[in-house]
Amino acid sequence: MIIAVDGPTASGKGTIARALAAHFGLPHLDTGLLYRAVGKQTVLNGGNPDDPLDAARAVDFPDSLLDDPDLRSETSGALASRVSVHKEVRAALLERQRAFAAQPGGAVLDGRDIGTVIAPDADVKLFVTASVAARADRRYAESLSRGHEVTLEDIRADLAARDERDRNRAEAPLVEAVDAILLDNSDLDANASVAESIRLVEEALSAKG
Repeated sequence: MIIAVDGPTASGKGTIARALAAHFGLPHLDTGLLYRAVGKQTVLNGGNPDDPLDAARAVDFPDSLLDDPDLRSETSGALASRVSVHKEVRAALLERQRAFAAQPGGAVLDGRDIGTVIAPDADVKLFVTASVAARADRRYAESLSRGHEVTLEDIRADLAARDERDRNRAEAPLVEAVDAILLDNSDLDANASVAESIRLVEEALSAKG
């Protein structure tokens, strides 16, 4: 069974995907972390994240980089949004993600193009979203808890810019799959959002028999 969870930055899709994976006993892949690693490796290489060649050279990042806590920072998130627009980067990471989805028993993957590109035949597709204001408040609290010095205004501006890039990039833009189930959790806390996502997935699976 493959469950695809897509949505914009700070929508809670990662929390939901991890909870779904635990609930159904499936492995989970945060595909955004791969792009964050490419973005950071590009900078470590002295390259420009907006240059497709520099970004493509960073695709062969060491696996150990995925354990770097800095990948969860706002800076790394912004870098991921910049390198993800390059078709060379997306093509290089495509098979890695598809292989994870196709493993025996299935998997849960979250990102921005799981239901449309990576696993278009997923058994269930969720599109998780929330207002920019709600997402900014969440990301602000999360950043402060991790000791990152940020302002709410900067986070709001960054989210708006990343939404614009993600939705309008030429390669695999952020769009809701036609057969995805929409979950707007603007007014839900994390626990309620997880509970609703499990309910929606179980309902969808039951309908499929």
